[in-house]
Amino acid sequence: MKTAHIVGVGMNAPTIQAEKIIESCEILIGAKKQLNAFKALGKPMFEGYGIEDVSRAFEETGAGSAAVLVSGDAGFFSGARELVSSLTGFEVRVTAGVPSVCDFFAKLQLPWQDAALISMHGAEGPLISAVRRNRLTFCLTGGNAPEIGAMLGFAGFGELAVHVGENLGYPDERIYETKAFQLGELSAMTVLLIVNENFDASVPAGIPDTSFIRAEGVPMTKSEIRAVVMSKLRIRPGDVCYDIGAGTGSVTVEMAMAAYSGRVYAIEREGGALALAGENCRKFHIGNVSLISGDAPEALCALPAPDAAFIGGSGGGFAAILDAVLCKNPDARVAATAISLETAHTALTEFEKKCLRDVEAVQIGVSRAVKRGGVHLLLAQNMVFIVCGGGKAACDDKKG
Repeated sequence: MKTAHIVGVGMNAPTIQAEKIIESCEILIGAKKQLNAFKALGKPMFEGYGIEDVSRAFEETGAGSAAVLVSGDAGFFSGARELVSSLTGFEVRVTAGVPSVCDFFAKLQLPWQDAALISMHGAEGPLISAVRRNRLTFCLTGGNAPEIGAMLGFAGFGELAVHVGENLGYPDERIYETKAFQLGELSAMTVLLIVNENFDASVPAGIPDTSFIRAEGVPMTKSEIRAVVMSKLRIRPGDVCYDIGAGTGSVTVEMAMAAYSGRVYAIEREGGALALAGENCRKFHIGNVSLISGDAPEALCALPAPDAAFIGGSGGGFAAILDAVLCKNPDARVAATAISLETAHTALTEFEKKCLRDVEAVQIGVSRAVKRGGVHLLLAQNMVFIVCGGGKAACDDKKG
C-alpha cells in the first residue's frame, strides 16, 4: 500500500524526525514556500496540498511514498485533518511539527498555556468573544490583518496592544508591537497576540438596566425579566439564537455573552432601535451578533436554524413567527414575554397547539425600592408573563 506522510515542518524548522521522513520519501508535495526549503534533496516536487494534488502526484510518478508538507504543526488549524479523512486507499501517517503558537510565545518570552487560540484564516472566527473573555488571544491570520483590526475597533477594542509575528522562522521575519486600530497589510503568514488586561469571562444574567444605552420610545426587557428568560432558554456556548423584536438589545447582549462561540441574530423593524442595539453591542464588546432589519417572520427566512429564540415583540403576528422558528428547528427552545392577558393567552395557546415539550407560563411581578422622605417605598413595575417551552413532542402522545 502507498504511504502518505503528512509532515508538519514547523516555522521553517522541521524536527529531526520530520527531516528523516522527508528524506526517506520518494516525492514531496506542499506549498511553494515549504517545498523551497528542501530543493537540495533533488526529489520530485508538486505544489498543492489538497486531496486531488496528492492523488495526482502519486498517479503521475507511480511513487510508493510521499511527504505532504504542512506549515507549522499538522494538528493546529491545519489542512491535515481533511487529508487524513479523505486519503482512502493510502496508509496515512502524521508527524508533528512546531506550531506557530509555540514559536511565537517563545520569542516573546511568554507562557501560552492560558491563551485562547483561534484562527481567522479563511473563515469567520470567534475573535471578539475570545478577546473579551481572555487576557491573551493568539490569532492565525490569512492576509486579512486590516479586517481583523477593523473588527477589533468596531467592538471597542481598537486601543488594545497587539504583538505581531510576520513570516516566523523565515529570513524576513518581523516581530513588533502595535495597537489593534493600526494593523495594516501584512503577510498571509502572520500571527497576532492580542492583550486585554480588562478581560471578563463571566456570563451575566440580568445586567443592570442602567448599564445599557437607552433612547426614548425604544422598549427594553428589564433586568429581572431578562434573568428569568435566560434561565428558561438555557443557551449553550455554540448556540444560534434569535432575539425577535430586539428593541434596545438588552436580551441580544446577554444571548451573545452566553453563546460566545455561537451567533445571535437581532431582528428589529424600527431602524432607530436596531441602531441602538448595535451601540449596546459595541459598548459590551460583542462581536457575534448580526443585526437584521425587517419584520418577522419574513426577516427570518434567510437565517440559519436557531437553537434558542426569544420573542419579545411580535406585532400581532405571534403564531406566524412561532411557526417560522419551529419550521427551521422543531427542537428550538423558545421563550416569549407578554404584558397583556390577551398576548399571554395567545402565546400559551400557540405553544400548546405546536406540541412544544414542557410548556410553562410564569407571571413575574417586580417591585423596586426607592427612597422617599427618609424611608424606602416599593414601586411596582409592570407585571410580565413569560411563556416558554422547547423540543417537539407528538400531539398523540400528549393526548394519551
